Parts: sequence; structure tokens; C-alpha cells
Amino acid sequence: MNEYFDGFSFVDRIASIEEGVRIRGSYHIPSTIDSFPPMLVAEAIGQLAAWAAMNVVNFERRPVGGIVGSIDFLAPVRPGRTLELSAELQSVDAEAVVYDGTAHVDGIPVIRIQHCLGPMVPAGDFDDPNMLRNRFAILSGAGVAPGAFGGLPPLSFERIDGETGQRARAAFRVPASAAFFAAHFPRRPVFPGTLLLHINLELGALFAAEIPTPQNGFEWTVRTALDVKLREFIPPGETVELQVHLKKRLTDSAILAAENRVAKRVVGSGQLRLVPEARS
Repeated sequence: MNEYFDGFSFVDRIASIEEGVRIRGSYHIPSTIDSFPPMLVAEAIGQLAAWAAMNVVNFERRPVGGIVGSIDFLAPVRPGRTLELSAELQSVDAEAVVYDGTAHVDGIPVIRIQHCLGPMVPAGDFDDPNMLRNRFAILSGAGVAPGAFGGLPPLSFERIDGETGQRARAAFRVPASAAFFAAHFPRRPVFPGTLLLHINLELGALFAAEIPTPQNGFEWTVRTALDVKLREFIPPGETVELQVHLKKRLTDSAILAAENRVAKRVVGSGQLRLVPEARS
């Protein structure tokens, strides 16, 4: 049964759960992979919250990506470390789950998510509900052996055009097949929203290098993702147009607006807050 989840599952064990209120868990990042991007940490928090939400509705429905108020990137995470995960459920029912969450490493916060809303959809449209129930029972008991995740495949985009320091546009082709589709989701493969945001962060960081910083020796760093909205499911093999532009620049920060389109339809949007940090 583990193979069903190995490609994109980031909770090894549920340490405690107060039904419909809060949940605690952990995930050990394999030391064998090259990197573990921040959005995978956010995905781990979301998956933990999803287990809590599905348990409330007896795994008849499951949450999917929707709206996130903010994601704060507080510290980098390296392979070989263990994430201490927690989620506080503000509300959960058959329609949606609303939660906040954090991830710590050795007691130090690395990611904080606030005001996340996940619409609930019929679980059987995406997963095998019995497999989900069985997995939840294992995670709530002894847990699963760490180390199954083999890392992400290359997720590169092609810069198309733009105006230096003002806007950038790029094209990203979703893989036609990838290990993460086995878990996301078995009955209806969908490109994970957290990976779409990961691509936007990559483009945002590349574009940020074109924006002058307040003083020499500093560079812009993406510190927060704001007002994230995932509007449509994106199937394997689809081409997504990525756009970012400089919305506001202050002395101590800058805001980028991001928008993603598929065949001219907006499928995702959000903002990225940049802060200047001394070059290492």
C-alpha cells in the first residue's frame, strides 16, 4: 500500500489529534535527495490538515487546494532533517476546511501558513476512500518508515518575454507523467497547487534579481506569498503561462503580482513579498 502514497506524501506519523480542532505530526526529509523546496514543507502542513479534515467526514470527502491568506518562509530546510508539523482547524465540514499551520525543525519555525481554505470534494472522485482510512490508521499508530520520497523531477520554465525590472512572462509544461501523480491523485491526476506556487517562486526570484535593491550588497528574497488563489485543476501535460510584475516597491520591501493562465483562463494568482537581505 505504501507505493500508493510514496510519490507525494509528507506525513510519516500523526502524533496527536483532537478531532476537528488540531493535529500534530512529523515528516523526516530523506537525506538521499538533493533539496526539499519550501513549498513541499507547506504541502506537508496541508496534508496533515487534510488528514484531520477527512477524519471528521469519515473519508467520504477530501480537501483540495483553494485559497491561502499567507505563507511565510522563515528559514531554509535541508534534506535529512525532521519536520515537526501542526495544524489548527478553524472550521471543517462537508463543504470546506479552514486552518492555520506551522512547521518547525529542532523547535525553530521554518514555514507558517495562515487562513488556508480548502474546498471539500467527493473523496472517491480522486482517491480510494478505504485506502485513505487504512493509511490514516497506520499514521495514527506506529507511522510509516521514512525515506520513500525520491525527490521532484525537473520542473523548469522557459522565459518568453517581459520588461526588465517591470514584468516577466514564461511558459511551463506540466509533466505528462511523474511519480507524484500516483498520490495526487490516483483516480484523477492533478498537478499539485503547491508545485505551481513553487514554479512561481522560482520565476519571482529570477525576476527579483532585475529589481534594484535599496543599497549595494543586498539582494531581494521572497519572504511571503500572499492572497494565493488556485482556481482550476491542471491535468498532466498542460502548458501554463506564468506572469509576474512589480506591483509596488518600498524602501524595505517590494510586492510582485503573479498570475497563471491556461488557454487564457486564469487558473492561479497571488502576490510575493520581497525583502532585501545581505548577500552571503
